[in-house]
Amino acid sequence: MALTDDIKQQIQQSYRDVLSGKDVKARYGQRLMIAEIARYMGDITENDGQRTSPASACVVEAGTGTGKTLAYLIAAIPVAKALGKTLVISTATVALQDQIVLKDLPDLKKHSKLDFTWTLAKGRGRYLCMSRLEARLHDEGHGDSETMPLFLLDGPQGEEPGTKAFFEEMLASYGSRDWDGDRDHWPEQIPDDVWRQVTTDHRQCTNRHCSYFDSCAFFDARKDLDEADVIVANHDLVLADLALGGGAILPEPENALFIFDEAHHLPDKALNHFAASVPLNSTRQWLKQLSQALAKMQPYLTPGTQGAKALERISSASREVDLVLTKVYEEAEQNTGWEFNEERRTAQWRYPEGELPEALAELAAETRIATANLVRQLGVLNDELQAAFDERKEHDIDRDTAEAWFPVIGSFHSRSEDQLRLWAAWCEQTGQPSTDESSDETEGKGVPAKSYKSPAPARWSVRQRWDHAEDITLFSSPVLADNLLYSRLWSRTYGAVLTSATLTALGKFDRLRSRAGLPEASRYLVVPSSFRYGEMATVEVPAMAAMPTDDTFGDELVKRLPDLWAGEKATLVLFTSRRQMQQVRDALAPEYPDLILTQDDMAKGEVLKQHCLRVDEGRASVLFGVASFAEGIDLPGKYLHHVVITRLPFSVPDDPIEASLAEWVTQRGGNPFMEITVPDASIKLVQAVGRLLRTENDTGRVTILDRRIVARRYGQLLLDALPPFRRIIEH
Repeated sequence: MALTDDIKQQIQQSYRDVLSGKDVKARYGQRLMIAEIARYMGDITENDGQRTSPASACVVEAGTGTGKTLAYLIAAIPVAKALGKTLVISTATVALQDQIVLKDLPDLKKHSKLDFTWTLAKGRGRYLCMSRLEARLHDEGHGDSETMPLFLLDGPQGEEPGTKAFFEEMLASYGSRDWDGDRDHWPEQIPDDVWRQVTTDHRQCTNRHCSYFDSCAFFDARKDLDEADVIVANHDLVLADLALGGGAILPEPENALFIFDEAHHLPDKALNHFAASVPLNSTRQWLKQLSQALAKMQPYLTPGTQGAKALERISSASREVDLVLTKVYEEAEQNTGWEFNEERRTAQWRYPEGELPEALAELAAETRIATANLVRQLGVLNDELQAAFDERKEHDIDRDTAEAWFPVIGSFHSRSEDQLRLWAAWCEQTGQPSTDESSDETEGKGVPAKSYKSPAPARWSVRQRWDHAEDITLFSSPVLADNLLYSRLWSRTYGAVLTSATLTALGKFDRLRSRAGLPEASRYLVVPSSFRYGEMATVEVPAMAAMPTDDTFGDELVKRLPDLWAGEKATLVLFTSRRQMQQVRDALAPEYPDLILTQDDMAKGEVLKQHCLRVDEGRASVLFGVASFAEGIDLPGKYLHHVVITRLPFSVPDDPIEASLAEWVTQRGGNPFMEITVPDASIKLVQAVGRLLRTENDTGRVTILDRRIVARRYGQLLLDALPPFRRIIEH
């Protein structure tokens, strides 16, 4: 379906309407982006509804000031509607999600003649579960009640007095419809341990059998998903849906057009999603809770019935798991070359090339079998309890028992499945193409040709000490998300657009292409910025007496920073380590009271508010921050005039996934520093510098205190990847 004149007309007219409605001028970059996305979507199919072109994505890098949200909405909504596909917009942050739902979509609807509906999609864990809340209130005050199985899940962990009142307030607000049951819409932040007691997951939810099904916050929110033309989700939810096979929460990828905003986060989010871990001692504690729950449940089940037999089998399966975990712990504790970092009280050990020592590999295989058996038996009991909800059939378990115990067993089942993922990952053969990529499946589908094997998964263990206990946690993670994303997303979805201000590294898309496994037929565009960088800002590299690798660098920072912020109203100083940030702050704060605010002083939003307040009052303000302040903050105009970068943002060498990737690059004859470390640092540096200019009227300067940017060969690459500011380099 090449774009019809009617659709082109609709897109052009909507753009004109929005510009005149909001009284803003057309931007060249924005027009370019609209045209590219519309063209890409029009090329996907020749006949309506079926994708006839090879799998591909449209990748658009568009800097601050392009107006990219409006660009992709105007281009994609008319095309998606004409094709009968749902448009799924996915972001990496809640802030952008809210902005699209509360501001950008209503704005577009108001100022254009486009007719469309939209809704926000969140995972089940963001919503109140009425059944859990009721049980929570019912159990309050029955200290040793037999009817309190829910407390075995995550009982009161040193709860503040008055929490009962809090839960009652929750119930009243939900009942009166003042609150919609969405955690993010509650007026204050709800701590995780409190929220966990009143939400649920798919394993614990009784779905239509729940007496609150008709007034369920989650299912209410889900109703809109089937009807909406546009769904706003986030990367985590999209990945969770793909892990369930696609189409479980969101529309099936085949019937969706995806737009990934903040797309540079997608590969890392995918790795997190497919990683697994098991803390050995905590798991043994958890098995104790399981046996206590089974003991309490036993009186409710008639001896000899399926349920009672399943209970006995779970008991013996959990003893098996406990025995083998003890052996794994002893093996890992005694035969690993732990080196403790005394300050953090942790030690980490990575298994090179993912190869486990023989004894540990054998125990992992044994644990996998025992855990799989536990998962199976919990599944049987779960099914028995669920069957009791069906009132048309006679059943051994009565409904009240089923209602009380289904979420408990569901929770144990869910957690044991998570543990099984780690053991399965630890038992996979290394050095083979991952299960997501078999040559038959991917032949001829535009998968990047791979003459080499995929990297082995990263496997590592961490030992932690506390005052009265210690634990060893085992981890596994894929090293690249390319096959996962290709097989589950790009090869299936109808179409996908990836956009962000930073998608290229060192001026090329190679890093994103390989990490995200983008199809060969994908198209790439860098939208030129509307900023006149050379007139708006300078990048300065002053002479320094020390390099960041020198012990005296911290002292040099303490000496130089006051000169740099002198005469400035609003300065942001970015560090790569919290420890250094705090040391510099401690050294300077006494001399400059009420000037420095650090990222750790209070919640992020509050820190930024205080900073803006000071500037509004005409006082100077200096913000100290680490990585998350280098990316996600927006301080336009007078709120930020000077960005100081203390050192180049090279990632810490002790990250096991990065170390495994470096090992793999080395095996292939590559140079990990130039292939991974430098491009990664380039992206972070561009993001940090991007804090300075937020609108076309902003001006200011960036100072880089790390002389490696001019003293090392790679420095020139990093410098050239920055926007074309005027350069002032001292020698």
